[in-house]
Amino acid sequence: MSSGSSGGTRRLTVAQALVRFLAVQHTERDGTEHRLIEGVFGIFGHGNVAGLGEALLGLELQDPVLLPYRQARNEQAMVHTAVAFARMRDRMSTYACTTSIGPGATNLVTGAALATINRLPVLLLPGDVFATRPANPVLQELEDPRSLDISVNDTLRPVSRYFDRVNRPEQLPAALTSAMRVLTDPAETGAVTLALPQDVQAEAWDWPEELFRHRTWHVPRPRADTASLERAAAAIKAAERPLIIAGGGVTYSQATEALRTFAHETGIPVAETQAGRGAMAESDPLSLGAVGATGTEAANIIAAQADLVIGVGTRFSDFTTASHTAFADPDVRFVSINIASFDAAKHAGIAVVADARAALEDLTESLTGARTGAGTGSNSGAGTGPSTGARTGATYRAEIADARSQWAATVEGAYQFANVPLPSQIEVIAAVNDAVGPGDVVVCAAGSMPGDLHKLWRTGGDPKAYHVEYGYSCMGYEIAGGLGVKLAAPEREVYVLVGDGSYLMLAQEIVTAVAEGVKLIIVLVDNSGYASIGALSESVGSQRFGTAYRYRGASGRLDGGPLPVDLAANAASLGAVVERAADMEEFVAALARAKEAERLTVVHVATDPFTRAPDGGAWWDVPVAQVSEVESTLAARTGYEEAKKAQRLYL
Repeated sequence: MSSGSSGGTRRLTVAQALVRFLAVQHTERDGTEHRLIEGVFGIFGHGNVAGLGEALLGLELQDPVLLPYRQARNEQAMVHTAVAFARMRDRMSTYACTTSIGPGATNLVTGAALATINRLPVLLLPGDVFATRPANPVLQELEDPRSLDISVNDTLRPVSRYFDRVNRPEQLPAALTSAMRVLTDPAETGAVTLALPQDVQAEAWDWPEELFRHRTWHVPRPRADTASLERAAAAIKAAERPLIIAGGGVTYSQATEALRTFAHETGIPVAETQAGRGAMAESDPLSLGAVGATGTEAANIIAAQADLVIGVGTRFSDFTTASHTAFADPDVRFVSINIASFDAAKHAGIAVVADARAALEDLTESLTGARTGAGTGSNSGAGTGPSTGARTGATYRAEIADARSQWAATVEGAYQFANVPLPSQIEVIAAVNDAVGPGDVVVCAAGSMPGDLHKLWRTGGDPKAYHVEYGYSCMGYEIAGGLGVKLAAPEREVYVLVGDGSYLMLAQEIVTAVAEGVKLIIVLVDNSGYASIGALSESVGSQRFGTAYRYRGASGRLDGGPLPVDLAANAASLGAVVERAADMEEFVAALARAKEAERLTVVHVATDPFTRAPDGGAWWDVPVAQVSEVESTLAARTGYEEAKKAQRLYL
């Protein structure tokens, strides 16, 4: 961290001091400096309107670009927008989010959990009850008989990487510097919460001038210790069927070029998690695509026989490991390269605690005697194949090529338009995949589409072109996330894929995007229910219970006719241009018009919820009732117990 010299004081309120501090915070990595806090999303109420609201107004009147204020429509959504922005900026920049006390603050919890789970920085500034307690309980105050220092903001403690409550003005500098430390720490980052009592926000104090000087937080690329690199290199040299799993850390550390060089120098194939998708181009002969529960058959066949799994920037979630069934070799070993020691130590493997790019560069040099030359973090292609050092065998490479070829044929078949009786979700994805150009971004989150995208989307090797939130698998992320992506990369076309279930939960940020003049292409896939959970429910014998949108019928169950909900009309009412597509021909034409449009456009298409993507051959552990009077559940339990036999601890 570096800052200017000291001298003098300035009398400001706590809120005024806070926003002026945020406006001068920066990050630096590899010699490039970024603004840390690009602006503030906020919804005002009695807990923040007189404090942060007044402070932001004063700053805007002074200069609107110092710390731009953006008006959100939902507190959870504005956190999603900030998180998506941070992801597109490789965690070097983010937004702050302010709310009133009470429901505004508790609405932040879901977004905070998503940020922390995905290791993405966001600063939360919820208002709080009076620190001085002049007339408590105040409006929206939660009274806890155990202690008067508890408020609803304490719900944010377990989902924040750092939490503090500023009860006195003199506490602010320490709280702010601690908050910035966590926001800029690639191993510890996530949601950071500073709870701000409303009376304290408005209290004046004499602040040292150095608090408001340009400050740069230097983000390091820590290198691994020599011993762990030597152990990892030895394991790679000894392996006959090694496999790389690329996670989100590859993208955030700008390690795609280093990864490709490492893969080609060693001949080791690469499979990708949701967060790591796009690290390799689909055309690369060493790319196996997605791995795990939503993975390709190619990746899962190779994973099942791998004797060494090299995780790079991955948390090894249950979807990646197929609930500990994906890596089936009885003697499989793990090398885990991760900037967070917590993740690097998983599966009791060889932990390489380091920046992903730095570690890959060092391992490439150790194994081949040559540097990768990946210092620029570019996304250009890597070499043509293995050259020197530790190399995989010809038989293994032939198996990789065969698995790739077979899966490519499967995807090609799935991408053919049948369009009977309704388009399938796969056909919609295929059409969007054909429509996107270089640099365009696809955004998605929860439901069945992320799984279909993970295995079927044909990536071009740009890790920023594939933006699927699956760490928290949060319904409602899509539109707000798409807004964050576009704010971070206005030069890119952004395609948001959202199902009707997610749309109904959180569509309001269409209004925010319209107000800000932000263009998105929102593909609204309407299958009258929850397709993902419907299919899961069926697989565990629960007969798609509670997953279709229906009237309550004469039987007393939700088995009546379909509901007359018009989501296209709803989108139009929020200010969007709307295109309705009845079939694939109309859908493709509507996509083309949406791309040419200058405004946010929603393309609505009804789809068949029963069409499924090709099976990648992996399993996911969802327990089935051991006893039941439902015959389908009993049958599912039998299958579950059989699948469970393949599960193991990776020790």
